[in-house]
Amino acid sequence: MSLIEVYSLITPVTPYGITMKKTFKLTHPKIKVPRLVEAIKHEVKKYIKRERGKTLPGNVDFWDFECRFGLDQTSSEAIHLSEINKYISQAEEKQLESFYLEILAKPGHRSKKPTK
Repeated sequence: MSLIEVYSLITPVTPYGITMKKTFKLTHPKIKVPRLVEAIKHEVKKYIKRERGKTLPGNVDFWDFECRFGLDQTSSEAIHLSEINKYISQAEEKQLESFYLEILAKPGHRSKKPTK
């Protein structure tokens, strides 16, 4: 079995790419919490940038993202993409030990503005 086949078995894949489904830990014996939070925010930003850079399928205007945030996968709730950093900061303020974040890239279609 090749490395790619093993990776595809353990990584959730959608028709449009890889989904980020991850439980982030905010505790580490050597790394302080603010540095962990910065690293998590950077990882999320890097993932979104990578997904937006992928070529769009036909008749798709942009990449849209479905995001979920919570203590674990079962208790996660849908949030907007622009609120991810706010929720991560709130998790730091509440001194949570870990949180679950899911980001799913999907094709987006722009809706036309009504003409006056």
